[in-house]
Amino acid sequence: MRETAEKRPDVAAAVIVHEGRVLMVRRRVSEGSLRWQFPAGKVEPGETREDAAVRETREETGLAVTVVKRLGERVHPETGRPMSYIACEVLGGTAHVAAPDELADLAWVTHGELPRYVPHGVFGTVQAYLDEVLPS
Repeated sequence: MRETAEKRPDVAAAVIVHEGRVLMVRRRVSEGSLRWQFPAGKVEPGETREDAAVRETREETGLAVTVVKRLGERVHPETGRPMSYIACEVLGGTAHVAAPDELADLAWVTHGELPRYVPHGVFGTVQAYLDEVLPS
C-alpha cells in the first residue's frame, strides 16, 4: 500500500552555509530526478522540524549545527513529501559522509555551481536566502 502525501512523515532539510558555500549531499538512492540535495530526513514524533534538521545533519555529515531560521515549507514536487527548509550555521566538526548507507558523497557548493548540482532549481525562499548570503 502506497502512502499518500498526507500520511507521509514531514521532512526537514538543513540549508547550511559556511565560508561562502552551501552543503549538498548525494544520496545512495535518488528520489526521482533528485541527485544532490540538502541534508535532510524525517521528522520524528515529538520532534520539531528545526530539531530534525540539526539531528539529520549530525547523523549524515558529522557536523554540529545550530538553527538560524526557518526558510519555508512546501510539498516537494518530485517526492510529494511535506518539506521544511531550515537555515543553519556550523558550530563545529568537519563535514564527511557519516552515514555511508544513506549518502554517497557531499560537496560544499558555491552560488555559481548550484545550478549544476540542482538543475531543476531550488525552492524560491531557499534560493532567495542563498542569493542573500552566498557571494555571487
